[in-house]
Amino acid sequence: MISNSKFQTARWTIFSVLILSYILVFFHRMAPGVVSEYLMADFKTTGTALGTLSAIYFFVYAAMQLPSGVLADTLGTRTSIIFGNVTAGIGSIIFGLASSFAMACVGRFFVGLGVSVVFISIMKNNAVWFPARVFGLMSGVTLLIGNLGSVTAAGPLSAMLTVFTWRTIFIGIGIFSIGLAIAGFFFVRNKPEDLGFESPNKKTESGKGPVTHSSWVKNLISVISLLRIWPGFWVQFGAIGGLYALMGLWGIPYLRDVHSLSRPEAANYMTIMLLSFAAGALFFGWFSDRIGRRKPVLIAGMTLYTASWVILMFHSFSPGLEGKLLFGIMGFAGSSFVITFASAKEAINPELSGMAVSVVNTGCFAGTALVQPLFGWIADKTWDGKVVEGIRIYSSRDYNNGFKLMLAMAILGLISSFLVRETYCRNITTQTEN
Repeated sequence: MISNSKFQTARWTIFSVLILSYILVFFHRMAPGVVSEYLMADFKTTGTALGTLSAIYFFVYAAMQLPSGVLADTLGTRTSIIFGNVTAGIGSIIFGLASSFAMACVGRFFVGLGVSVVFISIMKNNAVWFPARVFGLMSGVTLLIGNLGSVTAAGPLSAMLTVFTWRTIFIGIGIFSIGLAIAGFFFVRNKPEDLGFESPNKKTESGKGPVTHSSWVKNLISVISLLRIWPGFWVQFGAIGGLYALMGLWGIPYLRDVHSLSRPEAANYMTIMLLSFAAGALFFGWFSDRIGRRKPVLIAGMTLYTASWVILMFHSFSPGLEGKLLFGIMGFAGSSFVITFASAKEAINPELSGMAVSVVNTGCFAGTALVQPLFGWIADKTWDGKVVEGIRIYSSRDYNNGFKLMLAMAILGLISSFLVRETYCRNITTQTEN
């Protein structure tokens, strides 16, 4: 029986290894914002170069999303997670030891390559180890716990920098990542049947359309050509591309340069934003499952998220409670994007869920990879030449010009949310594809 203690132990042990790996994904994603001043000082970078260094992670991550889906659906979660953690660990160590900007870029490349397979592996694991009816909730739980990595990359990382150098921290994270690869080898399995258990979705998967045994290339083409999964891609490209660029790089410099906050004070704002983002991911996943609807919940979240950008740009907030509330609302509303994962998974044959989720997830990182360096380039164009201790200081006008890009991206995400197919929280695969 799938409810016995051995099954539960196996399921949650596997989930624990994967979620610890995912926490590191978020750490690497958001850490550059906290250490940005050290990177600019050590490598003498411009805003454009800093944005590029951070965005290398996202370029590689975006490029690897479709291959990650293929790996998850062919080789399985176990192989993906072992490969990913080893590669990311080596990359983090190289980044920490980097003596030049070029070497730092190499380290960042390998980090992005390694962590790129983790999320799809978790979503695939959730799809095969947990009942389909709680997939939205598990997506929210995954993002909630994963975001602890983002939180550690804000306030806690800022505090650690008073004791350790940024290089020591990244080397230590690299060693821990390799340790998780070893744990993956011993504990992670691709599906319940590998350990002699029955699938929790054995009954629900029958009659959901033809089970495909074509080559992975044909399967990938069939996924890419399915129009109903693409609105989710554009939701993530627009909304989350801008949000990650703010949380992961430009938020702390903005609060430092425009509102004269110290790095620890600015990091507290990002901590609040990231905690709200994590809580929102759990809420939106749970609430969507609860009411049996996807689309209206997503539209509501994207509307609030877009409105928060309008307020940030055109309302002169004061540091303190008002500013923290605004950043908290933005993070909470932006997390509604989690619904696009459930929508993608429910719009395709269950055997191809990894590829479908990877297509949608590509939008998030393609958007961030575009926005991070483009924001820096926009700020550099109007920069007045002010430098303090080797760090470029940008004006309110410089940041506001970049925020115009963020707002345009948010509007794109909002418009796309209206085009997402309503699945009513069930798989809609039929014999006839749209």
